[in-house]
Amino acid sequence: MKPNRQQSIESRCVHAGIGSYSHRPVIPPIFQTSTFAFENADQGAAIFEGREPGYVYTRVGNPTVAALEECVASLEGGCQAIACGSGMAAVHTSLAGLLKEGDHVVCSDAVYGPTCTLLTEVLANFGIESTIVDTSDLAAVHASMRPNTTVVFVETPGNPTLVVTDLEAVCAIAHEHGAKAIVDNTFMSPILQRPFEQGADVVIHSMTKFLNGHADVVAGMIVVQDDALGAIYRKALLHFGGVMAPFEAFLVHRGIKTLPLRVRHQSESALKVAQHLEEHDAVEWVRYPGLPSHPGHDVSRKQASAGGAVISFGLRGGLEAGKAMMNAVELCDLAVSLGGVESLIEHPASMTHASMGREARERAHITDGLVRLSVGIEGVDDLIADLDDALAEAAKVTTQGTVVSDSSKPNRRGDFAHTH
Repeated sequence: MKPNRQQSIESRCVHAGIGSYSHRPVIPPIFQTSTFAFENADQGAAIFEGREPGYVYTRVGNPTVAALEECVASLEGGCQAIACGSGMAAVHTSLAGLLKEGDHVVCSDAVYGPTCTLLTEVLANFGIESTIVDTSDLAAVHASMRPNTTVVFVETPGNPTLVVTDLEAVCAIAHEHGAKAIVDNTFMSPILQRPFEQGADVVIHSMTKFLNGHADVVAGMIVVQDDALGAIYRKALLHFGGVMAPFEAFLVHRGIKTLPLRVRHQSESALKVAQHLEEHDAVEWVRYPGLPSHPGHDVSRKQASAGGAVISFGLRGGLEAGKAMMNAVELCDLAVSLGGVESLIEHPASMTHASMGREARERAHITDGLVRLSVGIEGVDDLIADLDDALAEAAKVTTQGTVVSDSSKPNRRGDFAHTH
């Protein structure tokens, strides 16, 4: 991209990371190779020592991957980005690159399930302590900080309850205690939310989701504003081995070109779906940051330009009603993941967050009846019709011997204790 002026994020999605190649391809080529040859021994030594630019081995660096890294760094406003083989490789590297035995992590209680498991069951074996806390409660974050707290890890909106954390406030708390603030921005993407502008030190993504957007790649990314921190992460990832392959990098870079169009359309549709669900007799509660009924709505409006594409809700018939609904949808796919062009519906307690264990899920208010819906790019009226048909099936479910009816409506708007 020509550096003569700051361009819009839409233009950067199309042009960022496209460098100079022979024959001037519009799309960066796929360097599908494991290793790179040198012109002579002196050049090889110079590249290895860093005295001359060049590539050695794809685990160390690859032009196709580098093009994607440049693109995502530009979108998030970072100085560099480090591509990883999966979202969890990004989570692991972002944490392990900063932590040592005796360090302490404060982490959002509503996060992707394996993130919590990584902290409490894997890194704990290496003498790293963690406190899982509701990061939307600033007093609780303050109370969780210790002299050895090194990292505050935040995912907002939280997965799957869509709890909204005040990024500016939590990043300030982290810095006050000398800790780094890592923000998982997967749910919102740089189109809707800009964590560096709120004080984050590190931003991570599961690029499997919105950045790629087509459900055909598993990938992650770490973005930093500090070159020294980037060097730490790159060295850590180099030795962990969780690097990204060239073909996957090519696919994600391609997907990013339509990121603004997809995310904004999905967010508009999600708001309409959430509004419809909130008024549906079979639905007990709805959590979507774009709804005024969401307890974090004002904070979300302050730090994000829209509510995103993910909705969480519960049915009046509980788990059994939710299962009946998920088994009845036709346009929505019953599958885990999110952020693709197709709408996906899933049950976190038995799927994406099962590894957390019941106690951790209860602490994070991930109820057995919670259903997570990722809204795709289908026609919104088609989605609503599909959900209505499935909700009609859910309404037939009996609970404790009584047919669920629409004779009375529980509080779907105000009581956050249903889901948190």
